Amino acid sequence: MAHLRIRCSLSPLILLLLFLAAAPGKGDGDGGGSGGLRFRREGGTFKVLQVADMHYADGRSTPCEDVLPAQDRGCSDLNTTAFLYRVLRAEDPDLVVFTGDNIFGADSTDAAGSMDAAIAPAIAMKLPWAAILGNHDQEGTLLREGVMRHLVGMKNTLSRLNPEGVEIDGYGNYNLEVGGVEGTLLANKSVLNLYFLDSGDYSTVWWIPSYGWIKASQQAWFRQTSANLQKKYTSEQPTQKEPAPSLAYFHIPLPEFSSFTASNFTGVKQEGISSPSINSGFFTTMVEAGDVKAAFIGHDHVNDFCGKLTGIQLCYAGGFGYHAYGKAGWSRRARVVSVQLEKTESGEWQGVKSIKTWKRLDDQNLTTIDSEVLWNRGSNGKTPTYTFMVLILAYVSNCNR
Repeated sequence: MAHLRIRCSLSPLILLLLFLAAAPGKGDGDGGGSGGLRFRREGGTFKVLQVADMHYADGRSTPCEDVLPAQDRGCSDLNTTAFLYRVLRAEDPDLVVFTGDNIFGADSTDAAGSMDAAIAPAIAMKLPWAAILGNHDQEGTLLREGVMRHLVGMKNTLSRLNPEGVEIDGYGNYNLEVGGVEGTLLANKSVLNLYFLDSGDYSTVWWIPSYGWIKASQQAWFRQTSANLQKKYTSEQPTQKEPAPSLAYFHIPLPEFSSFTASNFTGVKQEGISSPSINSGFFTTMVEAGDVKAAFIGHDHVNDFCGKLTGIQLCYAGGFGYHAYGKAGWSRRARVVSVQLEKTESGEWQGVKSIKTWKRLDDQNLTTIDSEVLWNRGSNGKTPTYTFMVLILAYVSNCNR
């Protein structure tokens, strides 16, 4: 084979132009993710606080369920409010996600007022938040669509009714994009994607008992949205080798949550998995899409485990609200997810490196438990720009020999 000999005749100016052409630009865009969500410059993190099953009703007049006798007197929805303020101050999240049964409609005299009171701490602290519906939110003075429309109209919310122009089942199917650190090469790309889906309330097919499920129309929207986001991330400048990781939030557990035993999950399982009586295939849909690294739910209040199945972490949050059933002596809790960016040797924040989680308990010390890594990319941190610089230096070095 003939060997080509490269002539060392490129001027420093041409080398500089080549470098600038190869280096990824900041691209066009609106300056970050949905609703201004983006990773923090200090620390390169994005933190999500999940609040599951508040079961809020009428505030002070609504009693607590399943607490110790010493806690019972004077215990009400206001204990839920106090816990939410405590954990928000302690964790200072970038996004709060309310994953359904935010109110207990049957015990609420005014569904809109109950929802306002339930979400109030996040609004008061001026934190962005998103919500989906459970199976109890619509059992009061508002129907399911009405509850979601109310959520969409509240302050600081990133919640959406449904994607525009799409025929889809349920209310509250949407996605949010989280931009990279401002001023970096990935500032205008979504380096983390969040999916929110309405898992329904109860079966609408008379011969199929039990809870609702994620329907075919929702899965079609998810597949298309995931494919579009992956294509955009890997093909538009600055191009990335792998799709951005994603997290999914919905209320009712998939049947696959029954796949675990105490030997292969972190946390506790203290009640059965209350999933639909049929499997609509959404877990398989997530596996095939390839970008979802973890899915987070509520519904079963005294389960709080995470287990990994076919590359996806399936996680309960554990019950948050004091008007929700629980277990006396077992603290109400919230789940925190912290997503960490990768940092290059030159100090530039890049794509997501790892996803970690832990839980916060509503005890005297607001105890943190069960900290674990859900996903880790693993990389040497060298960017295409870094690699190109190395090649230029090697070229110049060879020319000078």
